[in-house]
Amino acid sequence: MKRIFIIKTVDVNYRLDKWFKKEIHDVPQALIEKSIRKGNIKVNKKKVKSSFKLSINDKIEIYNINFKISIKKKNKVIYIPNKNEIRSSSSIFIENNENFAVINKPSGIAVQSGTKSKKNIIDILRKSEEFSEAIPFTVHRIDKETTGILIVAKNREYAQLFTSLFRIRKIHKTYLGIVLGEVQKKKGTLTDELVQYEGDKKILTKAITNFSVIDSNNNYSLLELSPITGRKHQLRKQLLIFGHPILGDSKYRFIKKNLMKKNDLMLHAYKINFSISNVKYKFSADIPLSFKNTLKEKFLKIF
Repeated sequence: MKRIFIIKTVDVNYRLDKWFKKEIHDVPQALIEKSIRKGNIKVNKKKVKSSFKLSINDKIEIYNINFKISIKKKNKVIYIPNKNEIRSSSSIFIENNENFAVINKPSGIAVQSGTKSKKNIIDILRKSEEFSEAIPFTVHRIDKETTGILIVAKNREYAQLFTSLFRIRKIHKTYLGIVLGEVQKKKGTLTDELVQYEGDKKILTKAITNFSVIDSNNNYSLLELSPITGRKHQLRKQLLIFGHPILGDSKYRFIKKNLMKKNDLMLHAYKINFSISNVKYKFSADIPLSFKNTLKEKFLKIF
């Protein structure tokens, strides 16, 4: 049995293995590698590596693979927000038009439902007045404890457009972060090989972030951070490697010294800019009170 798939714009630049897990079946990496070696997965009738980047109109052929969906696989649980959550959601909108919305995500709420967190911003927006005639589509994520700008598409066309813009690095984000210690260099670039795992397979991914110091003292620094790449937990990992972990980070830290009360993560997605059909968009998200209070407590410049 042979199945054929033609790559569309939304999947351009996807790795072959990641495309397979997203579109066909979320199987172990080792099984995908084995299927590629045996010639059961080909691109344009050729054997390629699992890391092969897909292009528009690539033809993927899958031979003699019939994965059975596990009967234990749970259906996605949709979070049902209460009236107060729905009503208060209107206050977080920065932009709201027919194709997309930009919100200022509060701390402590995930973008999407997960195994550890059912409450999420997408399911709340789904019930909001602003999305009464639209469906919220996730086009990127920020960590649960990170505050600030999040783009949410209102239709599939714009979801695909934003996904493509993020993939080709045409959307530029700026973060603010309060870190431990005095950063000596006023500006620079962090370049690291970050480790992540797919099953038992160790993968190194290059991460690049530009930074500049807004203010600092002997104990703390306020940084402006502009990630060039978009790796999972990139800023948090890189700043730990740099020797200046983000205050309030309970995972990427040296000692309990930089763990703040209530684990408030001092990382804020501050600005974003991009262009669509030659129209330039620039948005900024108000800094939360907890962030401002921390700046004051640490004797740093207050916005």
